[in-house]
Amino acid sequence: MRYLFIRLLASLLLFLPSLAQAQGLLVNVNRGETVALPRSNVLYSHPNAAPRPIVPSSYKIKELSVQVKLTDQVARTQVSQSFVNTGSVPMEVCFVFPLPYDGAIDQLTLLIDGKEHPAKLLAASEARRLYEEIVRKNRDPALLEWIGTGMFKTSVFPVPAGAERTVTLRYSQLCRKDQGLTDFLFPLSTARYTSHPIEKLDLQVAIESNSEIKNVYSPTHAVEVKRPDNKHATASLSVTNQVPSSDFRLLYDVGPHAVGASVLSYRRDANDDGYFLLLTSPEIKAADERGPPKTVIMVVDRSGSMSGEKINQAKGALKFVLNNLRAGDLFNIVAYDGQVESFQPEVQKLDDQTRASALGFVDGLFAGGSTNIDAALRTALAQLKDSSRPNYVIFLTDGLPTAGETNEGRIVAAAKANNAVRARLFAFGVGYDVNSRLLDTLVRENFGQSEYVRPNENIEARVSTFYARVGSPVMTDVGIRFEFPGATADSGAAVNRVYPADAHDLFAGEQLVVVGRYKKPGAAKVTLQGKVGAHDQHFDFPAQLVETSTDETNSFIEKLWAMRRVGQIIDELDLHGRNEELVKELVELSTRHGILTPYTSFLADESNDRHDLRTNAASAGQALSVLNETSGESGVAQRAAKAALQRASQPNAPAASATGGVPALSHNFYFDAKQDKKVAVDTVQNVGRKTFYRRGDRWIDGSLSTEQEKQAIRMERFSADYFKLIDQHGKEAAKYLSFDEPVTVELGGQAYSF
Repeated sequence: MRYLFIRLLASLLLFLPSLAQAQGLLVNVNRGETVALPRSNVLYSHPNAAPRPIVPSSYKIKELSVQVKLTDQVARTQVSQSFVNTGSVPMEVCFVFPLPYDGAIDQLTLLIDGKEHPAKLLAASEARRLYEEIVRKNRDPALLEWIGTGMFKTSVFPVPAGAERTVTLRYSQLCRKDQGLTDFLFPLSTARYTSHPIEKLDLQVAIESNSEIKNVYSPTHAVEVKRPDNKHATASLSVTNQVPSSDFRLLYDVGPHAVGASVLSYRRDANDDGYFLLLTSPEIKAADERGPPKTVIMVVDRSGSMSGEKINQAKGALKFVLNNLRAGDLFNIVAYDGQVESFQPEVQKLDDQTRASALGFVDGLFAGGSTNIDAALRTALAQLKDSSRPNYVIFLTDGLPTAGETNEGRIVAAAKANNAVRARLFAFGVGYDVNSRLLDTLVRENFGQSEYVRPNENIEARVSTFYARVGSPVMTDVGIRFEFPGATADSGAAVNRVYPADAHDLFAGEQLVVVGRYKKPGAAKVTLQGKVGAHDQHFDFPAQLVETSTDETNSFIEKLWAMRRVGQIIDELDLHGRNEELVKELVELSTRHGILTPYTSFLADESNDRHDLRTNAASAGQALSVLNETSGESGVAQRAAKAALQRASQPNAPAASATGGVPALSHNFYFDAKQDKKVAVDTVQNVGRKTFYRRGDRWIDGSLSTEQEKQAIRMERFSADYFKLIDQHGKEAAKYLSFDEPVTVELGGQAYSF
């Protein structure tokens, strides 16, 4: 909505019509110009990409600030956008604002450099007419992505060459609601139509409710969520020098229960499994409210390789945990090199005296000696006796086992055998000398997860961030069950391949994101069961699993499930060895969903035949041999990348929210394990539910067979038949026609080439 979107500036015509969902934009009203929309060159780096013409009219988005107040289903939004005329001539422009969603908009106010401008509401039919006129005039199909709704437009105003203008827009919007989740959309992706990456983008959504807020989730962006109490929450996004490629979407729900849950579903074909997303969060307790008491044992490496800054950071991490334990908690510290030393022979009850003594024990730690991982874990796990309370082991190491038992398999077996209370083991591998496969196997067999701290990262910061997240368990050993009325035991499992697969704990301020597949649609009862303190409890929630989805609003669920499944497959291959069926499934899922991994990056090669499953599976199998590297930069980086897929919360490429200086978010990525970096790929991209592969100068819909490609109907762009396709297949199809390069796409079972 807003980004003044100067973007269109080069676009021309008077009012850009429907840019539906989009942010606002500037449209050059000089009818003598025919100029395609501006694009940053980061979007056109491929040698086969059509060069963007150099024009005297151009603009960039300098800064975009979005503030949203969400109360129940009403969103009050203020957008402030600064844009600069980067061209050599003055522009006469109007500001157009496509309506987001199908939500009702009112109270729209528009200021340009502090002066209010009148805005006229155009009905959808008028907007569509102007929209087609602009697309035809400029011969730029990019706007097709946003066809289908009304819009506001302003009067004309000048922008001198080199001048900066700030547009401020305020409006109210009624958000949609689906399965109890309020759905807020901010059309951010139109901000990619700018001559340069956006220097600064800040977006903040403040949620206020009379009922208790439970889940707050974005399927499009990795937002930071803060929850000061149970009726307020904020979700924030801040990036610099980037080109957005997807709209911003935020979902939240409310409810009176101690644990809240909502289920969304997506099923493209009634003959195939559907996909569901379950969000669940515990109630937000006041800062002084105590959760159930827990037991925490910290196991810290003090071998010679930990000397210097590493041991100091490790000690800082131990102190953070000690200072954040709560009354009623039990704890101990196990320090190890070639020998093992405990703070006390058994776990201690936290009080001022034991905390002070433990802090003194930490101060006395120093690094030196070998690494006896096996004895350290045996010592720690043997101290855990009470299975009625949450038990956690925080295990930190920076090296390989060099003393005592050094066999990987026997170390894992001993830890599993000594874990009589189902304690969760959280392992932190520090540096590149750790055996990353050993750590991953240990946590898998002991209900936890692994984290890897690179040499340039701070141990104390990583452990502190982790403990702040998991330090307050609310419900432990959480399991999920789906029940359908009339279902019998012989009808098979109601849901399958659910991730995360194992029982997990719910922590205060956290939410669990669960994805899975289902065969039977319709009404269902979802039961969450687990322990609250020492007591078994369960919570029931209704769910409605769709028989067939009528649009692609929730298609992200399928992609998110596929990412989690790919991570699970890689984990199976890593920990249990080669399996041809799993390799084949890895390639099939990666091809269908455009999920590039270190082992399927060959899909980005333009010479690759994505239809040749046999050859591609062989290539993946060969690439998977790199999993034999358990240590070193590559070994550690591979396990970190695998974990990112297994824990993915948004269905974008894992690199999309990572740092690394890649300014464009519209490309896909793969992970280069050898160089431990994420690499942008300009030959694979995801649009809606589809994956497109560049072959030569053309984008090919990945769902097409070779025969379908050959039988594609060639159609002239901007012809009457071209626009009829949108009418025939709806605005969901419009985004697949918005490529401004040659494309072949499937619509309604037929392939078309443009």
